[in-house]
Amino acid sequence: MGIYLNPGNSGFARIVNSSYVDKTGLISMINHSIGTTENLTCISRPRRFGKSYAAQMLCAYYDWTCDSHELFDRYCISGDASYDLFINRYHVISLDITGFISNAKKKRTSLGEIPAQIDATLLKETQKLYPELKEIRDLNECLLELVRVTGRKIVFVIDEWDSMIREAKDDNDTQESYLNLLRGWFKNNNFTPKAVAAAYITGILPIKKDGSQSAISDFVEYSMLDPGKFAGYVGFTEEEVKRLCEESNRRFDEMKRWYDGYTVGVKHSIYNPYSVMHAIRSGKMKSYWRKTSAAETLMTYIDMDQDGLQDTIVRLMAGESIVVDPDSFQNDVETFTCKDDVLTLLIHLGYLTYEEESDSYEDDTVEGLVTIPNEEVRTEFDKILRKAKHKSLIEMVQKSDQLLSDTLKGKSDAVARAIAEVHDSEYAPTYYNNEQSLRYVVKMAYISCVDQYAKVEELPSGHGVADVVFWPKRRSTLPALIVELKWNKDAEGAIKQIINRNYPDALSHYGGKIILVGINYDENTKKHTCKIEEFHRAAEKK
Repeated sequence: MGIYLNPGNSGFARIVNSSYVDKTGLISMINHSIGTTENLTCISRPRRFGKSYAAQMLCAYYDWTCDSHELFDRYCISGDASYDLFINRYHVISLDITGFISNAKKKRTSLGEIPAQIDATLLKETQKLYPELKEIRDLNECLLELVRVTGRKIVFVIDEWDSMIREAKDDNDTQESYLNLLRGWFKNNNFTPKAVAAAYITGILPIKKDGSQSAISDFVEYSMLDPGKFAGYVGFTEEEVKRLCEESNRRFDEMKRWYDGYTVGVKHSIYNPYSVMHAIRSGKMKSYWRKTSAAETLMTYIDMDQDGLQDTIVRLMAGESIVVDPDSFQNDVETFTCKDDVLTLLIHLGYLTYEEESDSYEDDTVEGLVTIPNEEVRTEFDKILRKAKHKSLIEMVQKSDQLLSDTLKGKSDAVARAIAEVHDSEYAPTYYNNEQSLRYVVKMAYISCVDQYAKVEELPSGHGVADVVFWPKRRSTLPALIVELKWNKDAEGAIKQIINRNYPDALSHYGGKIILVGINYDENTKKHTCKIEEFHRAAEKK
């Protein structure tokens, strides 16, 4: 048993000994690819979406040097016809490319040395485990002889394969050296069909379209835009999260609001596994998103305001869905020709979710709608918005902060003027003709509330549905806001509806102050009016 060659099953054993969600069905799909021309699989997913867990699972299943039946017999793969045919039948080469990069940075060595280091390390380990191969000087020749001597082909499992491409984005020589290493394994008629049973590689970005990554062009690719049969293995499904909440006595409705929202292929309600598991363990619903270099890059693009990107980000934060054409994206973090390219990058990074439109195949175009998936990601966008350097965005945040202050102080006339100003701005919806468009304007006006509040729309309560509720986050000392909207009626009536239909009942577990806000727009006078008052519970009135 080695580190990179035949690493055993201890990694997966640690996983199943904790709160493990059964994703072993993925193994069946890899099994069915063995012996076919589709045995090379490339999966691109955002960080924190369980790529490494899947890699360790595959290593444990295929590695012939251990017996993994005890680990897998209890899971769904054990009922598959291919289960006993392939379990523990192959050599496994397992590589986490980020580990090699981290080691190089720690030792302050060049990234350009990593491909040769991987080659030499694998050769040395293979010969240590199989001394009869020690005279062979070339890695591929050594692996071919390994297959011949043992009668077992190799399953390659490479995690974060594209990290070298991203880290060495300005170093063509290093990239080419690395790609040549991969080419020798996966695009080599003298090696690939003879030695490779299957390959499963993961990354963040899809394979580049310009052919520069031809070393892996024979891989069947599954991305966030087109996950195909792997859609159910991108993250946690809603059924899986419900079960986790039941087992751990956590509130599913809160889990859904914070972490649901991804649509991946035909699968709706996909959850980020990393965040869900942290919330399950800690019992705290908050953002577990980690600051990454991708977020820093995002900040750069927003400040550049390519193609009106800043306006689009603001609209997304207000809850709007934006049409995007992902076809021109070159699958890197450098080549951006338009706003759609940046938005497509954000889909692959997990900042946006994408749903293809039903008629998207007309005229050979592929368009879909992107939205911010959930409360967790929305809070990250708010942090980015507040760091933006563009004057118009700075002013928008300042005005939104002032609006919240005026609301809490009961300055209804000032609130009405602020709502009217957003209505007259470039951010207003094209058609301002109903309560829905008024709701959009209100959400836009209160856009800076994200860091203090969780915003819930159409919250069922009492004898109806509250239009917009701003629920203070755990550490916030601000009061809750219940906002009711009216069209061609009056703001006073909006307040009465909140009280008569007992909308505050939705906040029955909340012990703090509640502010009621009624907003009306009159089409005839073209004026917004506002009424604000504090809600007093029955016990308080006594």
